[in-house]
Parts: sequence; C-alpha cells; structure tokens
Amino acid sequence: MNSVGNEQMQQDRQEESMRDHDKDITSKPVYILAIETSCDETSVAIVENGKIIRSNVISSQIETHQRYGGVVPEVASRKHVESITWMLEEAVTEAGVSLHELSAIAVTEGPGLIGALLVGVVAGKALACALDLPLIGVHHIAGHIYANQLVHELVYPSISLVVSGGHTELILLEGPGQFRIIGRTRDDAAGEAYDKIARAMGLPYPGGPHVDRLAQEADSEIKMPRSWLESDSYDFSFSGLKSAVLNVVNQSKMRGETVQVAQIAKGFQASVIDVLVEKASRAVKEYCARQLLLAGGVAANKGLRSRLAERCEQLGVPLLVPPHRLCTDNAAMIGAAAFLKWDKQEFDSMELKAEPQLKLEEW
Repeated sequence: MNSVGNEQMQQDRQEESMRDHDKDITSKPVYILAIETSCDETSVAIVENGKIIRSNVISSQIETHQRYGGVVPEVASRKHVESITWMLEEAVTEAGVSLHELSAIAVTEGPGLIGALLVGVVAGKALACALDLPLIGVHHIAGHIYANQLVHELVYPSISLVVSGGHTELILLEGPGQFRIIGRTRDDAAGEAYDKIARAMGLPYPGGPHVDRLAQEADSEIKMPRSWLESDSYDFSFSGLKSAVLNVVNQSKMRGETVQVAQIAKGFQASVIDVLVEKASRAVKEYCARQLLLAGGVAANKGLRSRLAERCEQLGVPLLVPPHRLCTDNAAMIGAAAFLKWDKQEFDSMELKAEPQLKLEEW
C-alpha cells in the first residue's frame, strides 16, 4: 500500500477513535501505555485517565554511567534496546490490564538524546501499529510538569519552575497543555552546574544529591555570587557561579589545602536556590498564578523544596511538588501529559520522529 493509502487509513482510525471517545469517555477508563527513553532511564507505565498510575516500571542506568562520570549516549541507547521489551511486558503484567484494553500508546518524542529517543519511538510505533491504537508523541518537559497531575489537582493559570539536568525554565500554564516559556537558562542549567561542580570536588555521579546532602550538613558556607541578569528578566545563568566554584576548588588545590567540600556545596546551593526562588516568586505575583508547580529531577532537592514552601506560604499560593519517585525521568509522567492530547483527540501518525530539540511551545 502506498503512503497516501497509509495516511488515509490513519485518518480513518483517528475519526473512528474520536467517535468512540465521544461515546465512551464518561463510562470507559482510558488506559495509556507510555514509554520514556529520553536519557538514561528506561521506563514503561500504564496510566488510567491521566491521573491513576496502574504501573510505572523504571530501569536506571546510573551504575553503568558512574564509571564515566556522566551519561555516555551510545551506551544509554544500547541499554534501552536491551531492556525495552521485557519492561513492556512487566508494565502490562503489573498493571493488570490486557493489551486489548489499552486506549493509546504514548512515547517521549523529545527533547533528549537522539539515539535514546529513537529506541522508545520505534517501540511505541511498533506497538501502536500491532495493536491498531492511536499514537501520541509527548514532550519530555510537559511530562515533568504533569507529573504533578498524578498527585494533585491542577488549576490555572499557574507557574511551573522546571529544574533538571538540561533544563531550567519558568513556564506559564494558561490552561491545560497551554505552555508559555517566560524564562530559560542562557547557559548551564542548574542540574548541569550541580553535576559539574560535584565532579570537580570528587563527588560521585550523579552529583546533585551529594551536593544537596553536604549543603544540609555544613555549618558554614563559602559565599558565592548570584547572577540576577537584567532586573526584569526571568532568565537564568549559572555558568558564572560554576566558574566561581571551580576557581575556589582549584586555588585550594594549588595551595595544597584540603578542599572544603561541604562549605563550598552550601555556598553553591544557597546561590542557586536564592535565584530560583526569587524569580519564581516574582513570576507568581506578576501573572497572578493560583499555584506554583515544581518539576524536574532537581525538584527532589531538599533545600529547594524547603525554601519554595516557605515562600509560597508567604505568598498564599500552594506549592505542588511530585513525590521523589516522580521527579526523575519516568513513564507515568508521560502518560499523564499524553492524556491532554487524548482528551482533544490529537494523535500522531506513524511518521512520528525523535526530535532531540523539540520545543515545548510548539508541542
């Protein structure tokens, strides 16, 4: 069959699915099988109605990449290939949902490592084709934001502070799935800076949790600079802070002194948190947000959670934070975000591609 025929069949399936959706949405649960392979976690989940986790199986590659001090893309891709099939089987078994009960297949299409993304996209397309189910491509950051939907009721407008290894962004949510980026990192993301300074101080990968722990334990700090940028800007810059930390570490080594790892960690974290909290608070006030959502891997940081909770209490605005297991990359968050598109019957064709630079506002 030629490509025109394939596209027509896909369109017919979507129209039929829309009719079924309108007829059954109030009585029939929507089970979305979601796949996440954007970096170094392989994850498969089944999510009911965008809010109930029926299964969320995660295979971490941390031990594999620790020896290299960071994620090696080629190794990550190979590990995804090795684990994706049995993880699909385990997620379905754990959920207690048969393949014929599934409503759609969702997969992270970007952003992320191209090879890693391809594994998930190919698996998702193959499963959707084999089961004759709609396919939904999901933006990875939308997943992190809507991880909050798995444990909280979202109201709009709201502000989301996304802090992860590759992203530091302030996002205005004007409605379900309506994203407007009002601030972003101009250089190093916060999580990236955490890992780089941790490596310089000889801490294991991933460095973020170790820096957070040391910062909590230290009784004094080495003061570090804050980068506020222009007075009205919501953008972030952490390269200068990273350079300041590396300078302190290198000077200590050159003088033959013991590097004060805990004190440096405390000063570094205080600088990062000050900037994140102040800019997020200003955005909440300017845009009259009804909630502040914290999202991304660095959302597990105890210092950041504590300071944001204090500030939100002062502002009289709820702070929504996912539990730790939903902060790092996982497929349940992809299933939650996919439900936004299911609800509008916005499906993707089998031409879906992995997009390592996918833009959130264009998703």
